Amino acid sequence: MLRTAWPPIQIIFKNAWPVLVAQLVSIGMMVADTIIVGHHSTQHLAAVTLGSALYATLALSFGGVLQALVPIIGQHYGAGEHERIASDVRQGLWLAGLLSVLGIALLIHPRWLLAFARPEPEVETIAAHYMRLLTLSLPAALGYRAFHATATALGQPRPLMFIALLETLGHFLLAWCLVGGHLGLPALGAVGAGLSQVMVSWVSLGLCFWLLKNNPRFARFYIFAHRERPRWPAQKELLRLGIPIGFSFLVEVSAFTLMAIFIARLGAETVSGHRIAANLSAFVYMLPFSLAIATAAQVAQSVGAKNEALARSFAFAGLKIACAFSLALVVAMLYLRKPIAWLATQDPKVAEVAIGLAFYIAIYQFFDAVQTVACFALRAYKISFVPLLIHLSCFWGLGLGLGYWLAFHAPVPQGAAGFWQAAVVSTVTAAFLFGGLLWRVTKRRAGNLPSHP
Repeated sequence: MLRTAWPPIQIIFKNAWPVLVAQLVSIGMMVADTIIVGHHSTQHLAAVTLGSALYATLALSFGGVLQALVPIIGQHYGAGEHERIASDVRQGLWLAGLLSVLGIALLIHPRWLLAFARPEPEVETIAAHYMRLLTLSLPAALGYRAFHATATALGQPRPLMFIALLETLGHFLLAWCLVGGHLGLPALGAVGAGLSQVMVSWVSLGLCFWLLKNNPRFARFYIFAHRERPRWPAQKELLRLGIPIGFSFLVEVSAFTLMAIFIARLGAETVSGHRIAANLSAFVYMLPFSLAIATAAQVAQSVGAKNEALARSFAFAGLKIACAFSLALVVAMLYLRKPIAWLATQDPKVAEVAIGLAFYIAIYQFFDAVQTVACFALRAYKISFVPLLIHLSCFWGLGLGLGYWLAFHAPVPQGAAGFWQAAVVSTVTAAFLFGGLLWRVTKRRAGNLPSHP
């Protein structure tokens, strides 16, 4: 049953802040790797930059497919069809397992992917070992994404916060020990960071299963009451919605991944500085991303309850919150980018690159918030193909195409900054397209369909 006693802004904020904390804490794993590995060796940091970028591209893209559970479960929950939710979750877990097999097959021999970056031989060797190890964490990571989608769709995000906190604290300690060889453990460098990630990923998945079975908020749906084989109608619906979402994630993430690959041609210092800037960008992105997840869940539940006017109110309440907070982040980034860069590295050349690139993050932050929340709200209406076309046009067409030209072939080549300048152009364009599409969709649905309070 929908809870509408509170205004939409309060409801979204109430559900978004635990997701935000969980996402920020999870980003702490990347930050920990950057700091710990960066102080160990610039070459190892470059290897982790490339290896984690390629792994994250695939893991987040496949995890995006599982985001189809949010509108499906959310609409069933809003409609009061609770008996269908357990089957939805089981089918999502089956899909996570199948995607894991495909992902491992793609990553187990990673040198063909690393070859595109043309890294130094030492960096390539370290990155290959690191990526092979990370394949062991992929099934756990995708299983967690299925739980994440379920929890947010049901309006139960707080467990995500506690799991992320435990996972990041465990990774920080293990990575510190295994990368640098502390507390009597061997110094493994980048491989130690990968081994730590594998271990904490599986512990996190175990906690997810325990919560689904024993926590009253999830146990009432009897998700593990009986076994269930993959059902083609359910898998077909998941894939119909999820493949465009996953492809959109691929476009967004690969835009940064390919940036790292192309920038790697400019040397270890430049790509390491890009890594620091990319970490900052990912960290800042968690605010609109968390608001988008909370917004999408409420929109989906409202659509399931046949309350189109309320769904529209939730969609634009999410946009208002995201815009307000993003303006504050712009000011913070402009003042804090220098100390952040020096915290992450002791190399002056790396810090100089990171400081320069962080300026562009501040410029596009507001527009990134708009396009993110609007896109997730559209997916809550089960609209995923048109957003994919927008992502393709903006982030691959404008972002990478224009970025490559600016970086290497403009009359005055901009180097790494060229890709970030193009990112500003592509994000502004996406914000206008997604915002306009959401306005048209919600106005049409709220005006033409009956609303039931």
